[in-house]
Amino acid sequence: MSVEVGTAPTHATSLPINYGKRLMVAAGRSSKELGAKIADKLGVDLTPAGLKTFSDGEVYCRYGDSIRGADIFIVQSICGNEAEGLTVNDALMELLVMIDAAVGASAHRVIAVCPWFGYSRQDKKSAPREPITARLVAKCLETAGIDRLVTMDLHAGQVQGFFSQPPDHMTAMPILTQYVKDQLGDSADLVIVAPDAGRVKLTRKFAGAVGCEYALLEKERPAQQVAEIGYVIGQEKVQGRRAVIVDDIIDTGGTLAAGAQTVLDAGASEVYAVATHGVFSGNAFKTLAASPLSGIVVTDTVPLRQDAPDLIQVLSCADILTRTVREIFTDGSVSDIFEGENQLF
Repeated sequence: MSVEVGTAPTHATSLPINYGKRLMVAAGRSSKELGAKIADKLGVDLTPAGLKTFSDGEVYCRYGDSIRGADIFIVQSICGNEAEGLTVNDALMELLVMIDAAVGASAHRVIAVCPWFGYSRQDKKSAPREPITARLVAKCLETAGIDRLVTMDLHAGQVQGFFSQPPDHMTAMPILTQYVKDQLGDSADLVIVAPDAGRVKLTRKFAGAVGCEYALLEKERPAQQVAEIGYVIGQEKVQGRRAVIVDDIIDTGGTLAAGAQTVLDAGASEVYAVATHGVFSGNAFKTLAASPLSGIVVTDTVPLRQDAPDLIQVLSCADILTRTVREIFTDGSVSDIFEGENQLF
């Protein structure tokens, strides 16, 4: 039998079944509030994950709804949550368990939404016999079965190379630059300050978006979580202006407090700080409350503890993550959300 080009054979070669795509959102206990915001903005109910911790510390998960054939987005920053009694390692293990449960329940795609990618600062060997722990975490997530990772403002671009499928990298820069433009006055009276040489590219883009000049803090790091601030490079740009120190992470706060004092000593009228991830570990709140900073702005990638000082303000990144989830689900373009400007390294 011969078939003319453009005609169909007499027998069916495939079943004309339309499998309707389903989107589901679940949240781990380190990001319950953020996950609920994303689900609400998408117009879906947050899928119950049935999470609990047994008396011996083991984590349990059982989804309350069928997720067979669905694209499930699991929102979980790899960070501690004091209110939930979670450490960063608890959050990581909980995420792995949620991923494995979704894969075992025959989800079509499992996408981990980790706005804060814990262990990302351990991205290289700085001394002999050190692990590259960021790579280990990437391997764990892929072994558990994720199809994609969504994250925000990675500490270093090379972390993307630890995944076989490069992550969808989001940035909070549009949120933070808009806040600076709206709340901190005329751009002619502002200067953006990079906390170290590794953040110069980010700072240059931030200053360009705000429409002002930028300067640089000279810093050395003799040990983990220890930094020594030297002086301001571009001191003439700082004098008499409101300075905004821009970073990706605020952790113990010691480096930021010392940097703020250095900028004030260089002639700035006030010093503010903005960052995507407010980790605020250890005595960070006490350190920052005693610092010369006039204000600190972070996003909700990491839940803020209840005893935070009043100078800390939290902006939500839920809108950006919601748009990202929608584009991934509909096979759209994630980079178009940021007009291709989401790689800040």
